[in-house]
Amino acid sequence: MINWAVRGVVLLWAALFVLTGVQGLTAAAPYFDLAGPQLDPTGRNTIRADLSSFFLVAAAFAIIGAVRPGASRALIVPAALFGTALLGRLLGLVAFGDTITAAITQAMIAEAISVALLLGAYWHLSRPGDAPAPAAETDPAG
Repeated sequence: MINWAVRGVVLLWAALFVLTGVQGLTAAAPYFDLAGPQLDPTGRNTIRADLSSFFLVAAAFAIIGAVRPGASRALIVPAALFGTALLGRLLGLVAFGDTITAAITQAMIAEAISVALLLGAYWHLSRPGDAPAPAAETDPAG
């Protein structure tokens, strides 16, 4: 029963990031606003492609990890993506003196929660009770 709850939470998480990725492809203006008015067409194209692919790939692997029994290892992919993004933000703040803003703080919190959720789901779903039962062997001699 708890496996279905964990899978459901991961699927809700994935749905949020599918929507975020699709928005980045189809209506990316809010992303452009974050980069400022000096963003040229190449920058807009890069933001549209890179951010959308980040969110869509993360969501796709989360869906695979949640839906397919025995495929919980797929949850490591989005956890690694969001963990790397969080580490990049921390590096910017600590090593390069980036100014912390409310948007950066919000993103770091979302990334940390995502990593914890995905690694927790991986841990729970990868336990032996989640693996599909092996097919019963039959004795051909009968």
